[in-house]
Amino acid sequence: MSNCFRWACVALALRAAPAIAAEHGGQPIVLVVDSRNLSGWMAWWANVYNESHWYFTLLTIITIPVLGLLMGKLTGFVLARMGVNVKSRVLAEH
Repeated sequence: MSNCFRWACVALALRAAPAIAAEHGGQPIVLVVDSRNLSGWMAWWANVYNESHWYFTLLTIITIPVLGLLMGKLTGFVLARMGVNVKSRVLAEH
């Protein structure tokens, strides 16, 4: 059995677990964020999470690499302004 197939089976089982629990008398779990005391971006992000887990996941997947790229470019710019050559791999100790 391939490793990919095993992970697909695990993912399917985890996805079906709430439906199976509901059939046997259990209640499905509802995941929400208490956004009453939040404001600004935090309130918006919490409301996105509460309204659609799919949209929240998509925004998170897009946001993390974009912010990582921006932070990397900013760090490279700051290091270049300080005189550190980040484009060369030559060691200065030789």
